[in-house]
Amino acid sequence: RAAKAISDELGLDEYYAELLPEDKVRVLGELQQKYGRTAMVGDGVNDAPALATADLGIAIGGAGSDVAIETADVVLMSAEVRKLSYAIGLSRATVRNMKQNIYFALVVAGLLLAGVLVKTVNLSFGMLIHELSVFLVIVNAVRLLSYGSRGRSRREVLG
Repeated sequence: RAAKAISDELGLDEYYAELLPEDKVRVLGELQQKYGRTAMVGDGVNDAPALATADLGIAIGGAGSDVAIETADVVLMSAEVRKLSYAIGLSRATVRNMKQNIYFALVVAGLLLAGVLVKTVNLSFGMLIHELSVFLVIVNAVRLLSYGSRGRSRREVLG
């Protein structure tokens, strides 16, 4: 019943329930061959082998078994599956933010290096520009603190 309820809540086309641990690993392997990357959500000892096999293992609920929590890549501290989409969105936003910061830092460093090589940038000006760029990187990263609060309060998003 739980698998069907979660499947219905998430609008999934199919789900698997009441499988033995080795059956979970087998089904997961088949899904990996068919679709590529996979995620497995579980909370018990019987889920640990499949959590380890999946590309992304997610233990649900802080009250899950220690083995499932240790094996999983991600542990959701609440049994609310909806929070998984929040975690995925935040992860994507974090990676996007990191890429922005890395590219920006590389461009600034490249421009400063070019300026030094053609002798248009002196030490003090170069340090000033570098420190300003570090400040901008920090400000850009701090934007992640408001993730999810756009249009909704953090309490609504995080529960």
